[in-house]
Amino acid sequence: MHHLFSIDDNLFHTSTEGKVLENPKNSAPEYIFQRTASPEKAPNKSVCVIIGFKNSDPITVNGKKLSPSKLLEKLNFIAGKNGIGRVDLVENRFIGIKSRGIYETPGGTLLLYAHRAIESVTLDKETMHKKDSIIPRYAELIYNGYWYSKERFKLQKIVDLKRNKVNGSVKLKLYKGNITIVSRQTKSNAYSMKKVSFEENKTFNKSNVERFINFHKNKLR
Repeated sequence: MHHLFSIDDNLFHTSTEGKVLENPKNSAPEYIFQRTASPEKAPNKSVCVIIGFKNSDPITVNGKKLSPSKLLEKLNFIAGKNGIGRVDLVENRFIGIKSRGIYETPGGTLLLYAHRAIESVTLDKETMHKKDSIIPRYAELIYNGYWYSKERFKLQKIVDLKRNKVNGSVKLKLYKGNITIVSRQTKSNAYSMKKVSFEENKTFNKSNVERFINFHKNKLR
């Protein structure tokens, strides 16, 4: 029955559109899914995967260095087997219509979770907020086919600004469609154990807190 649908399949994702999916009230039939098991049929035991990053790029899976394609293939298999990566969405097409599609992006979903997790302990607040603010526009440019536009190149420079600081590994636990961050490990000093500890932090005392509150309170007047 696959011939009833429009299917786009590549290393990163599989998307399925058409026929029964065109009506948004219809649920997606199980037989259209090609690379992900349903959460109900996923293993009853959780599995952990460790993704290592260097200069913001994923380079290892469970300590083994892999090429980009092999790394994604590995993550696709692990995530797909555990029911991870299914998305049912209605797109806003560039030409002005809405279109419903079923996407399977198992490995990409793990990379998204892991990458944001390692960024959280290696990048400063301003850099993270700036990146978050440009994500919608960056994604829209690519979706609409403007990969080689001047604006995309300009935004890419912002994205790459501190990528050399994003190093370390993230351990994820996968279970029936769910992803849990188990640990983040990095040599970066962006996250300070001393500053975050109530017991050890001698500088963040009561008077400093009061000055901080008063300073920002006055800015609101």
